[in-house]
Amino acid sequence: MKKVVIIVAGGRGKRMKSDTPKQFLPIYGFPILMHTVKKFHRHDNSIKIIIVLPKTQIKLWKKLCRDYKFNYEHDTVQGGITRFYSVKNGLSKIKGKDWLVAVHDGVRPLVSLDTIKRCFKKAASSGNAIPAIEIPESMRAIDKSGNRPVDRSKFKLIQTPQVFQCMLLQEAFKQDYRPEFTDDASVVESLGHTINLVDGNKENIKITTPSDLLVAESYLKKIK
Repeated sequence: MKKVVIIVAGGRGKRMKSDTPKQFLPIYGFPILMHTVKKFHRHDNSIKIIIVLPKTQIKLWKKLCRDYKFNYEHDTVQGGITRFYSVKNGLSKIKGKDWLVAVHDGVRPLVSLDTIKRCFKKAASSGNAIPAIEIPESMRAIDKSGNRPVDRSKFKLIQTPQVFQCMLLQEAFKQDYRPEFTDDASVVESLGHTINLVDGNKENIKITTPSDLLVAESYLKKIK
């Protein structure tokens, strides 16, 4: 099956305390989003890349591509009011059914090639796959009566890319939006499908704060 990745990049940069949207902030020589695109191209240089951005950011992205001589082929799509609608807009650019569709956060440039490979392989055989990692710290549940420890082995931290066979994802996104649709897996799961977990990589953080930028830059220097 052919591969496509929908990279959703709708950040505003508020937690970064920056006027620049976080996906455009530079780390190790390039904007974050460019590192993310490069990673999927390294996985498979024939992969179709769809970048979903807010309408107000598309002009800036195209300028950055010119400034950085960023010539990786991709389509740019206008995002929606929520992640659900942004992914739906990205899906509208996929013609045909013979695709494996990955949905990935634009500010996760540290996803490993092995994680991407595992997700596509499992989705090809089982319909879907999402990466997850163990929780390394203690956890407590909070309710009206106070708080209590919980068994962290019964929980996982979920990452992207979340990969699906195209027909499955397209059918799921025909549904009306609901607030509990926090990621793409939750949309598919609402139709009664079992979600398959594969191993993620702990470096695959979602860059949202200034300290995340420092971690990401340090890691990129090590792997280059």
